[in-house]
Amino acid sequence: MRDVNRLDEFYNELKEIHKKYFGQWRFGQLIVNVLADWQAKTKRDIFFPEEDEMIQIFRDYVNKEREDEQRDII
Repeated sequence: MRDVNRLDEFYNELKEIHKKYFGQWRFGQLIVNVLADWQAKTKRDIFFPEEDEMIQIFRDYVNKEREDEQRDII
């Protein structure tokens, strides 16, 4: 059985990502935008990643968005 306390760290980091980088998006927008992008790239079902992989998906999306912004500036 999974330790339910793992969820605290996951949701806390997800909340910080949402507030810091995508505060203008509704929660549904955040989930759909990030996970649709990931699923299109990986062709994997979103049902299977554990929380540690899932939070990395969100981190990677932030990094991708930041890189895209930097390219737009140059």
